[in-house]
Amino acid sequence: MFDSLSERLGKTVRNLRGVGRLSDDNIKDTLREVRMALLEADVALPVVKDFIEQVRVQAVGEAVLKSLSPGQVFIKIVNDELTRLMGEANTGLQLNVTPPAIILMAGLQGAGKTTTVGKLALWLKETQKKSVMVVSVDVYRPAAIEQLKTVAGEVGVDFFPSDPKQKPTNIAKAALHEAKIQHKDVLIVDTAGRLHIDTEMMGEIKDLHKVLDPVETLFVVDSMTGQDAANTAKAFDDALPLSGIILTKTDGDARGGAALSIRHITGKPIKFLGVGEKSTALEAFHPERVASRILGMGDVVSLVEQVQQNVDLEQAEKLARKVKKGKGFDLEDFKEQFQQLKKMGGISSLMDKLPGMPSLPAQLPGQLDEKQMGRMEAIINSMTPKERRKPDIIKGSRKRRIAVGSGTQVQDVNRLLKQFTQMQKMMKKMGKGGMGKMLRGMKGQFPPGMM
Repeated sequence: MFDSLSERLGKTVRNLRGVGRLSDDNIKDTLREVRMALLEADVALPVVKDFIEQVRVQAVGEAVLKSLSPGQVFIKIVNDELTRLMGEANTGLQLNVTPPAIILMAGLQGAGKTTTVGKLALWLKETQKKSVMVVSVDVYRPAAIEQLKTVAGEVGVDFFPSDPKQKPTNIAKAALHEAKIQHKDVLIVDTAGRLHIDTEMMGEIKDLHKVLDPVETLFVVDSMTGQDAANTAKAFDDALPLSGIILTKTDGDARGGAALSIRHITGKPIKFLGVGEKSTALEAFHPERVASRILGMGDVVSLVEQVQQNVDLEQAEKLARKVKKGKGFDLEDFKEQFQQLKKMGGISSLMDKLPGMPSLPAQLPGQLDEKQMGRMEAIINSMTPKERRKPDIIKGSRKRRIAVGSGTQVQDVNRLLKQFTQMQKMMKKMGKGGMGKMLRGMKGQFPPGMM
């Protein structure tokens, strides 16, 4: 998400870093570039105008003009304004009510609402330690109820069964009654989507809102529709009191116009971002962290949280002890590193949060893609336990057998063994306490200032 905006803004603000002092002329030129970057990212025109005016007012102030590093001050102004535009700080779910807290999910067809119900249920279960029940009142779309049942099973939360012949309000009442009996903390209600907002849809969801009196009414919207996402959410909010927005499919949205427009147009906070297809691919929305990512400064806080939630610390410590004792790093350990990366959403998910990543060569993420990791894992799985422990014994005939077994070519096996050898050398240096030396040696491979 924000790839094109990040690249364009990053280039613009980098040009200011070496500027001795800011003048009306170079501020004007820079703001023109920022304006074009935002419009190309499909940010709504009223939002762009407000943003540029706010930045301009602050950039021509005395504090900036007299600053010793005006370029850096300008970057801070842009960062602060991006944060303000998206809502200052994370707005969490209001769950401090008498259980069950009811979350009503609304949205148009195709926005990924049912999948998001599953992701949110898992997020509540894993990070908030809540017991969750989900129910579908979508009696129109074929197999909608079955889809939610499958999703609930995948994430391990309770599913309340319903029937297309029932009235949505009756299903909602019965689910609420059952959630109370089972002492559930949260009840998530998946409503019917339509191709567009219509009178029938709004009437039905208003009735559900009246019956359930939810603590949260969340509008699920596809971020790839750009400013239309903000306009759809506004039309919906005019008819029903929304408490927040969930932006889906942000991993496929290179522009990010919806995230930057939606708060300004609707006045409602973005609460979550859907960042992939997996059940775990849901992130709480932190405007200040996203602003930092847009400007290429990374999001180390989110990265640390991601690692804490997904990495098996016991396994990592075990590997560290093994390396430190000089017992070596074998192909089984190498495979485990891939599996840990997969849990964290893959390499692209991590790279997105590292400082300086927009300035890395464009081909690098392609060299580290998940498909290639899958191939490498298949190659290791085709080896015998002895070969994984002692890779040195893998020669001609063994390589051919491994390639056939994994559906790859011999050169793929050679490439994996070469990458493994490089990783093994790195681990040896770490085992000898040479972490600082190793990082200094790698310094030239990273963008300026990153190390």
